[in-house]
Amino acid sequence: MSNEQKAQGVGHIPSGLFVVSVKNGEQMDGYLASWVQQVSFSPLRIAVAINPDRQGYDSIVGGTPFSVNIVGDHDTQYMRYFWSGYEPGTNPFAEIDTVISENETIHIKGAKSVIDCKFVEKIRPGDHDIVIAEVLDSKVYSEEAKPKVHIRKSGLEY
Repeated sequence: MSNEQKAQGVGHIPSGLFVVSVKNGEQMDGYLASWVQQVSFSPLRIAVAINPDRQGYDSIVGGTPFSVNIVGDHDTQYMRYFWSGYEPGTNPFAEIDTVISENETIHIKGAKSVIDCKFVEKIRPGDHDIVIAEVLDSKVYSEEAKPKVHIRKSGLEY
């Protein structure tokens, strides 16, 4: 069986859509993610798959608190700023309504909810790192919205 055939079923694994963001000093970075999952109840932890080439990666694995903004079906317009990346040193949040949390993380007000996290450990099973992060806090911005669900055409691409 070819990789393309195997990847069809893998692409059908549903996931959410998220904007993972980190603020390190004045620099604000973020990326669109679909591989986020809770992995522990006690302590409360999540796993986030991150390509090490992503802007903000070094800050996240360096221990800077970061946030996972959960995209809701009620507002998806801000995702366009993260589809294809952005120039280093620019602020992708410049045109997005945000607030900085007590943990110094970026909250997108249009998100369904936001989870503040801190790096614990990472593993590299392939071309992305799996970052395990402890949940520091969370905030719900839209109780009524449903999380946006993403189904890929193939397990070989986003």
